[in-house]
Amino acid sequence: MTLLADDVIGSARETEQSDAAYWAAFEAIDADPRNDLIVVESGGEIVGTCQLTFTPSLSRRGAERMTIESVRVRGDQRGRGVGRAMMRWSLDRGRERGCGIAQLTTDKLRTDAHRFYAGLGFRATHEGFKISLS
Repeated sequence: MTLLADDVIGSARETEQSDAAYWAAFEAIDADPRNDLIVVESGGEIVGTCQLTFTPSLSRRGAERMTIESVRVRGDQRGRGVGRAMMRWSLDRGRERGCGIAQLTTDKLRTDAHRFYAGLGFRATHEGFKISLS
């Protein structure tokens, strides 16, 4: 939970407290074979995390797609290769599963993240839309 709240945007919508809603979500994700939770450790401490979701798709000739979300690297570890290694591992995981494409979304305000993803070969190809359902 700490990593989710470890930036300007996350700190406004997340909490470091581990309440029941976070645990319920964690348990549901952990039980779902179409989801992987990735945790990066260094020196016995969690320094990075992301969630991979694998979705069957009719587009791209029925290719499964991997969505990468909740990407977080602890503030004091940014710029040290943690995120790059985690993303490369994640992309390899998608290839292992036979995914045809990897996709992710990132907040428009996260300009550092945009440069990071572009440096990994991601391209901004679509405009995304969201609506709150609560």
